[in-house]
Amino acid sequence: MLKLGKLDNKLLEDIVFRHIRHRRPEVLTRPGIGDDCAVLDFGPYECVLSTDPITAAAAQAGLLAIHVSCNDIASNGVAPLGVMLAVLLPKGTEEGEVRELMRRAAEAAEELDVEIIGGHTEITAAVTKPVIISTAVGRAEKGASQNAKDMRPGDFLLLTKQAGLEGTGIIANDFAQRLTYMLREAELREAQAMLSRVSVVREGVIAGRIGTAGMHDVTEGGVLGAVWEMCEISGTGAEIWEDAIPVAAVTRKICAHFDIDCLRLISGGSMLIAARPEKKDALLSAIRTAGTEVACIGVVQERDAGIFMVSCDTRQPVDPPGADEIYKVLERV
Repeated sequence: MLKLGKLDNKLLEDIVFRHIRHRRPEVLTRPGIGDDCAVLDFGPYECVLSTDPITAAAAQAGLLAIHVSCNDIASNGVAPLGVMLAVLLPKGTEEGEVRELMRRAAEAAEELDVEIIGGHTEITAAVTKPVIISTAVGRAEKGASQNAKDMRPGDFLLLTKQAGLEGTGIIANDFAQRLTYMLREAELREAQAMLSRVSVVREGVIAGRIGTAGMHDVTEGGVLGAVWEMCEISGTGAEIWEDAIPVAAVTRKICAHFDIDCLRLISGGSMLIAARPEKKDALLSAIRTAGTEVACIGVVQERDAGIFMVSCDTRQPVDPPGADEIYKVLERV
């Protein structure tokens, strides 16, 4: 029986990707481990597309549905322009619930200057809670979209905001009652508000203008999963500095309570950026000037060096991402 969460990378290769054989010359970027976007040749432009489901959140599903797929587009350094939503709702859903879901989705889209351009909505016995699949579209001049295949030894790894951002927000919103006895009211509000910071479109577009060696929005698998996937795409290794990874105190508190790893927790709202040495300072400065926190958390190395996280005198290998830590919480409740 398969575990909850995304299929692991070996299964993706063995039972999904190997069956996709037909090729079109217009397809510039195809399915691959860590590649969240397809890129199509549209003559003088590139069309960038990404699709994502929202399955692990309930309270803010409409908002997250817009942000997750738009974040993928931004990881190519491109601004999203449209989103399509397929909304599957369980039997017993009330009109007010649909209205609230779409209100939050529409607000998020307006905030990003993105239009909801179509989709599908239905009530179905096939789901027990809302499931939303969003597909985002962006456009770039030919050759402008960026990819982690360009990452190479000597590049620095930058991380925006904090690790575990989205996971903290989901847990705090969906399981607020379970947290009231171990968090102060101000801490719970802080954790719940993290879902208002899950967009990486601003920093992705800023970084894209300056130029990067690839980006990856930090979703399922957390920061360490994103690092592993970028290294897999580029055929490199990396050294990650654990003490340099920013983690909010309330995230550490929630993760300790549920006995989960904040560095393996879904972290929408954080962008992992590979920066050429000569562009690192410009990227750090521009992102901070725009009002977003960013830290340098490691350096890319040769593939033979492996992928390690170091802290003081410890040096731990970074394993391929498995099921996200948030599913451990969902399985227990």
